[in-house]
Amino acid sequence: MQLTRANLADFMYFLAVGRHLSFSRAGLEVGISASALSHAIKALEARLGVRLLNRTTRNVTLTAAGQELLELINDPIDRIDQAMDVINRYRDEPAGRIRLNIFSDAALLLLAPVLPVFGERYPDIEIDISISNTMVDVVEGGFDAGMRFGATVPEGMIAHRLSPDIRWVVAGTAEYLRKWGTPEHPEDLKRHQCMKFKIGTGKVYDWEFEKDGERLAVSVFGGVILDETRIALALACESAGLIYAAEPVLAPYLKDGSLQLVLEDWASVSPGFHIYYSSYRQQPLGLRLLIDMIREIAPLG
Repeated sequence: MQLTRANLADFMYFLAVGRHLSFSRAGLEVGISASALSHAIKALEARLGVRLLNRTTRNVTLTAAGQELLELINDPIDRIDQAMDVINRYRDEPAGRIRLNIFSDAALLLLAPVLPVFGERYPDIEIDISISNTMVDVVEGGFDAGMRFGATVPEGMIAHRLSPDIRWVVAGTAEYLRKWGTPEHPEDLKRHQCMKFKIGTGKVYDWEFEKDGERLAVSVFGGVILDETRIALALACESAGLIYAAEPVLAPYLKDGSLQLVLEDWASVSPGFHIYYSSYRQQPLGLRLLIDMIREIAPLG
């Protein structure tokens, strides 16, 4: 069988299916429907005269021939992707589109200061941003990358640090503290109104504290459960309760006196923001340029 344009395209489709072992996820990567992808692989198998995939209603697996073909074509096709990136660097202006799924705090603290400069420098690169605090499979969702705190980056992803470690602190208004008192120990929070936060998995987050090697996780009390920091901030500024958040998020409110820190000596530290993407996909040039600019401007140091 000769290597025609159609065969090359089908090899690329097969490579995506072989990497993901899923027609739906592979279809999102290559930009066609799962049904069209399945037909393309069947056509390739017919031309080769060899079955490459075992299909059931629940899963997809590689045959022995499919596994061998995957290993043989994986590196050459990756090198073609890399060659296209090299050629793109010779364009007068980088161009293209990147899709990002981003935690709201990262959008506010990292992207907002960077995007105006990025847009001026690379006007032909379009950035499609979806802001979500729910954990999303970036590959299945058709995103080029995600951006979250380091501790929540999914396994198996290539991740790049974009900020230093982050301190997590508790704050409230002077009015709230006059009414409810100032907590001196994390356990005191059980007698306070607190903005309970639901993390990306849907679980309500226990507030974590650390001091002199002692670590605590406190299940706080509060009548409101949120999954968005900006709403929690608005409520905290109305003296509805205490907020637990990344210190850079609270910084403007602490500076202007809207909020004040409590339990400051119990602040915990966690890995900073990271951007991550699938190890099975070539990093787009636009994404690489964005990562470089975030590091260049370093909004969080």
